[in-house]
Amino acid sequence: MTKKKLMSVALCAAMVGCMVGTVNVHAEADYSDVSVEIVSKGFQHQYWQAVLKGAEQKAEELGCKINFVGPNSESDIADQVQMLNSAINAKPGAIALAALDTSACMDAITSAQEAGIPIIGFDSGVPEAPEGAVVANASTDNYAAGALAAEKTYEVLKDRIANAEGSVRIGVMGQDATSESVVNRGLGFIDKIGELAIADGFTVKLEGNDRYVNDATVESVDDGKVIIETLVPSQVTSELSAIDCQTLLNKDDIICIYGSNQHSAEAMVTGNENLQKFGLGEDQVIGVGFDSGAVIKAAVADGTFLGAITQAPVAMGEKVVELACKAAKGEAVEDVDTGCQWYTADNMNDEEIAQNLYD
Repeated sequence: MTKKKLMSVALCAAMVGCMVGTVNVHAEADYSDVSVEIVSKGFQHQYWQAVLKGAEQKAEELGCKINFVGPNSESDIADQVQMLNSAINAKPGAIALAALDTSACMDAITSAQEAGIPIIGFDSGVPEAPEGAVVANASTDNYAAGALAAEKTYEVLKDRIANAEGSVRIGVMGQDATSESVVNRGLGFIDKIGELAIADGFTVKLEGNDRYVNDATVESVDDGKVIIETLVPSQVTSELSAIDCQTLLNKDDIICIYGSNQHSAEAMVTGNENLQKFGLGEDQVIGVGFDSGAVIKAAVADGTFLGAITQAPVAMGEKVVELACKAAKGEAVEDVDTGCQWYTADNMNDEEIAQNLYD
C-alpha cells in the first residue's frame, strides 16, 4: 500500500471514530440535574406501589431525582390538589400527574403551564386539561387490552361455538357506560370477539346497553349465532353488578362472561357464589376478568376464572420517569402505551407477571 493510500485509510478511520463518538455523546443524555415530581391517585394501594417501583428503577438508571406522592384514598381529591401545588412550588423539571379530578386540579395545572413546567399524564391521565399543558401520557391502551382478553378467551370458546346446535351467549359486564377506560375495555373485547367469530364463519348479534351496541364496530344481525350481551347497572354498586352477573348466568345459552374492570370482575365472583356456574369444565361458564386484586387473583388461581388482564404498573412507572426527563430537557415526547398482560393460574407466579399483580 502506498503512503498516500495509508494516509487516506487513516483519515477515514479517524472520521469514522469521530462520527461514532458524536453518536454516542448524543445517544446518552445526562439527566442527573433533572428533578421530577410524581403525583399519583394514591400511595398505599399495591397498584401505586408497583408504579413507584418502576419509577424508582428508571430514576436510578437515568440518574434523575424523583419525589413520588399520592393521597391515602382515591377519594381525597383536596389532598391531591394540595400535593400538586406543593409539586409546582418545588420548581421541578417536570411533573407527572394521574388526576383524580381534572376540574379540581385546573388552577394548579394552569399555574404549572404558566411556570413552564411540562406535565406528563399517567394511568387515567389528565383528561380535558388545557391545551399544551400535558405534553404526553403514559397509560394502558384500554381498547387493545380488551381485545387481548378477547383473543385469549376465543381460543377456548371457538370449539364450543362450532359445536353448539343453537346460539351461544357471551356476556360483557361494564361498570358504567361513561368512563372512557371502562367503555374501551368493553368495546375492545366485543369488537375482537366479533371479528374472530365472523372470520370463522359465524354471525354475531349485539344486545344490551345502547352505548356499547352503538359504538361497537362489529356487524350485528338479528339471527346471530354468537350473541354478545352487555349489561351495565343503573348505579355503580357491587350488589347491582352481582345481580347483572346472576342474570347472565341464568340464561341457558350463556358460555362466557367478561368483567371489564376490578369492580365488575369482583361482582362476578359474588354473583357466582350461590350458582357455582363458573369454571373450566365443558359444561361450565368461562369467566374472564380485568385488573388484579385479591378476589380476582384467587378466582384465577383456583380455576373459577380462565384468566384476567392486568395493567403493567411497573412499566408505567418506568415510562413516566423516562417521558418526564425528556420533557424536562425539551426533548420531543409522545403518548406511550404502557401495555398489559394476560395472566392465568399457570403464569401468575412468574416474576414478570407477579410484579404487576396487586391487591
